[in-house]
This record gives sequence, C-alpha cells and structure tokens, in this order.
Amino acid sequence: MNHANAKRTNLVRLSQFIPLILIDAVMISLASFLALYIRYEFDFNLLWESGYLWNVFRFAPINTILVLIIFHFFHLYSSLWEYAGLNEMARIVGASILASVLQIVGIFLMSEGLPRSFLILYPCFLATLIGLVRLFYRQICSRHHGAKRKMRRTMLIGAGSAGYCALREFQTSDQSQNRVVCIIDDNTIKRDKRMRGIPIVGNRQDILRAVEKYGIEEIVFAIPSASLQQRRGIMEICQQTKCTLKTLPSILQLANGEVSIQKIRNVQIEDLLGRDTAQVDISGIGKHVSGKVVLVTGGGGSIGSELCRQLAAYHPARLIIFDIYENNAYDIQQELIRKYPALHLTVLIGSVRDRKRLESVFAAYRPQLVYHAAAHKHVPLMEDSPGEAVKNNVFGTLNAAELADTYHVERFLLISSDKAVNPTNVMGATKRICEMVIQMIDRRSATEYVSVRFGNVLGSNGSVIPLFKKQIAEGGPVTVTDPQVIRYFMTIPEAVSLVLQAGVYAKGGEIFILDMGAPVRIDDLARNMIRLSGFEPDEDIEIKYIGLRPGEKLFEELLLSSEGLRKTKNDLIYIAKDQIFDDEQLISFLKELDAAATGESEQIRRIIAKIVPEYKVSPPPRFSLI
Repeated sequence: MNHANAKRTNLVRLSQFIPLILIDAVMISLASFLALYIRYEFDFNLLWESGYLWNVFRFAPINTILVLIIFHFFHLYSSLWEYAGLNEMARIVGASILASVLQIVGIFLMSEGLPRSFLILYPCFLATLIGLVRLFYRQICSRHHGAKRKMRRTMLIGAGSAGYCALREFQTSDQSQNRVVCIIDDNTIKRDKRMRGIPIVGNRQDILRAVEKYGIEEIVFAIPSASLQQRRGIMEICQQTKCTLKTLPSILQLANGEVSIQKIRNVQIEDLLGRDTAQVDISGIGKHVSGKVVLVTGGGGSIGSELCRQLAAYHPARLIIFDIYENNAYDIQQELIRKYPALHLTVLIGSVRDRKRLESVFAAYRPQLVYHAAAHKHVPLMEDSPGEAVKNNVFGTLNAAELADTYHVERFLLISSDKAVNPTNVMGATKRICEMVIQMIDRRSATEYVSVRFGNVLGSNGSVIPLFKKQIAEGGPVTVTDPQVIRYFMTIPEAVSLVLQAGVYAKGGEIFILDMGAPVRIDDLARNMIRLSGFEPDEDIEIKYIGLRPGEKLFEELLLSSEGLRKTKNDLIYIAKDQIFDDEQLISFLKELDAAATGESEQIRRIIAKIVPEYKVSPPPRFSLI
C-alpha cells in the first residue's frame, strides 16, 4: 500500500512539472536562436548564410535532452517555485553555464563550429528565459492560492527588516489570508517608496486616512523592537478603526530575520499594559541559583510556575516543585521536562499546611533556597472563608519558614502582595502577618528571610484580564466593580525576574517593593479589551458596574506611610524601612489566631486586627460567593 501511494505521489509530481519541462525545452532552443540572432545583429539572412543556425538545430535534440538532465540534477524540477528566492536563481545560472559548456563541446565533437560570442550569450539568454518561466509560474501559483482563499485587505505597520519578512511571508505563504495593500512607517525617508511592490503611504498620523482609502480590514504591527510607549501610541490610533489588530510578539521570537504566519497573533491587552523589559543582573542571579537545591512552594500557580521556568534556566542542582493542586503541578512538570531535559526536577504534591509532609520534603532534599509562593489570594473568597486564609497563608508560611531555619536554608523568599498595605480584607491582612512572621524569624535565624511585595500580574489565574476575555467571548456584559477603581499591573515574567533579582540583594529581614509603574483604571482596561476584540464598548458589548466586592478598595498601595523607601542597584526595586513590633506579642497573637482558625471562630477578624492595626474589621459577608 505504501509503495502504491509513493508511486501515485510521484506520478502527481511528474504531471505537475511536465508542462514546465515542455516549456523549458522550447526555451532551450529559443536561447540558442537568440544568442546567434543578436550575434548577427538581427539579420536573419546573414545568420542563415553563416551555417551556425543549422549547426545548432542539428544538435538541438541531443542538447535539449542534456540540458533537461542538467536541470534535473540542479533540482530545478523539485523546488517549490512559489517560494523561490536567490538560492533557486543561483542554481538556474549554474545549470545554464554548464549547459552552455556541454553544447559547445558537443557541437565541437560533431566537427561543427560556433561563434565565440555564443559561449557568453547563450547561458545569459538561457538563464534569463528559464528564470522568467519560473517567475511566471510563481505568479500563477500565487494567484491560484489567493483565489482559493478569501484574502483580507491588510495594512502593515513597519517597513524595517521584520516588516519586510512579514510582507514576504504574507505574499508567499500558502497559509496567508492577508493581502497587504499599504504600509505605514514613521521614517519620512521611506514615504512614497515601495517595499516588495507595496506602497509606503505615510506615518502613524496617516493610519486613519489610509484605512478608509484602501478599505483596510486588518492591521499588522511589525515593529517588534518598538518600546512599549511607541507601541501604545500607535495602537491607540489603530483602536479608533474597526480593523482587527495583529502583531509580531517579540524581537526575541524572530530567528535570523525570519517570520512565520504562526508567530503573527492578535494584539492583546498585555501588549499595551506592561512596560519595557526590566533589566536584571543575569550573571548575579546565575551565581545565586546555579548549583543550588531550590524549593518552590505553590510551584504550579501563576507566579510559582513562572518562578520555576526562570529558575530552571539558571541550572540549579535540583528544582523541587511543591503544590497541592496536581493538575497545575503536572502541567509545569511536563513543560520543564520538554524545555530542560537535563534539569534535575522533582515534583511533589502536598500542602504547606501539613507540617509533617512539608518537613519530609526539607529532610529528604535539604533545599538551600526556598521561594514561598503558596497562598490563597482571591480577596472575596477569603472574606467568606477567613479561617482558610489564616491556615494557608499565615500558618503555611510559618511552617515553611520555621523548617527553613531548622534545616539551615540559606535564603527564604516570601511572595507578598500590595494588599498587605493598609489592608481592608482578610487576604491582605494575612499577607501582612506573613511579612511580620518572616521578619521575626529572621531576627533569630542564620537563614536570610525576605519578602517581595508587588501588585497585580497580567493574566494570572482568576485575575481580571482572563475574566474580561471570557465575558467578551460570551457576548458580555463585562463587569467592572467601580468606574474609579485603579490597579497596578506587571507582567508575570517581569515580576518574577525582579523577584529573583531582589533575592540576590537580600541580606535578611527586608521587604522589597517592586516599582509597578503607573496605575491603570480598570474601566479603561475593560474598554480597551473590548476594542481589541473588534467590538465597541457600550454598543456591541455592555459594561456593567457591580460595585466593590467584600474587602476590595478603590486603589492599592505598595507602601505603608511609616515605612519609607531605600533604593537598590535596580531602579525598579526598593526596600521598605523596617517596622518595629514585639516578637513575643506576635507569638501570643499567633497562638490565639491558630485556635480561632482551627475552631472556625467568628473572632478571627478581631485577632487579625490586633496583629495588624491598619486592618479595620468589616462585618462578614451576608451571602457566600462559593
């Protein structure tokens, strides 16, 4: 069966190239005639009288067969000519030169003569004619493929190397559904010029005019090296159109200047909210992590899994992922196995609340670095279940931190939250207690304990962006708590890279604060996401204001007023001033809190307020969100 299929495939290929072979046969004889015709200055009578034309045509059958065989060995019948480039043209020239030499030798062996100029003119005409045939074949294929697909009229933004590669891919790829009709570039020198035949019609100020003039349906942003500010400025103009917006993700994803259709994707809100890539000391992080046994609690979560991805790149002696949720743990395990096959990876299921289970991990693997990312983080859910927030966040952290001291861990890093500052909810208050716990233990331990505090990360599990995407996909409404609510956002990779950098700076006891940039109004975020999805807010997709949820506030803070700030070597990382609290009193309060949480007492919030004076006790919610 396989043999029959192969035979059938070969027959199909042969049938596709028979017309090309027949045309080549004609072009071979035509090239010989033109070489002689020009030699005799377009005088056919003089050419006929010379006898050279007769010599060439007597040898023509043999010559045609020889040249076709040469073309076969130069792969001129096995190339995909719809994608032909310089390499294919070089093979045409080489084959033509060899064919010319063989023709001269053949005619000489037949004791016939040819003018000396024939050796130069014949390969030139042969290469030109064969090249034109391939070009014509390529145009026919391109139009044929385009006719089978509905092509979208497309504007390309960027006339640089990435834009050129994207345009070439659109014009030649079988998978392309884009017909680029105009190009935008801010470089005034390029205006009114053409790239691969497509006009460069202006700069960003001309986008709206060009969209209307050329009937644009889709805009592709092809400047992967642009800063976030540049990208945001252009995208804000593009969002005023009804066009679909797409982009090349990153300059790092362009290998050797090549662009594939698969890499061109829809513009996402993350492309506009983040900041330019944070600069970190890669060598410093490498020295800190390389060759160490590293434990990541909550390693399957949004932050924990990204910690594992970045830590794996620094060649730890062993990376241990510890998580209660097996599905997440399995996903990151399989990803790391594929990407880092040499990594010594251990994935363990368990809860930081289970001290015996956690101690078995410390005893078996003796981690040198611990990144503690395990926590309950959803504010409204923790308002309904404050005891669970206390058990997991506070006492899970206490378990991990005390075991780090017992087993002589070098450094313990807690992932904290901006909600720990002046908390209005149980989740934020428990994270503030976590910070206090590790500062207390740091004062009596040889292990260095630090916290890193930052705001929301883009696209994390259960965060607002995935929620909005789901609501838009369902046709709305998009629910916003309050039109005035603002939040800080940072991409997950950026936040984690800064966490790793902060771990290098740690001396013990610090609370590191990441610069989250400018705050974002959630209402503006929702409207931008709707526009990026091709809809108009309040017309196609309703925005519904539902009021602040239990424990939420209009804005988040990263710093307590009494803390102050100290700079580090990285402009995006600061250190909060130490706060003084009584360790013995904290231990006493923790005992009360443990008893209350274990017994599901209604006193949990009041005990939390004794530990964190900034937390104001609010009445428990009347209706469960679960």
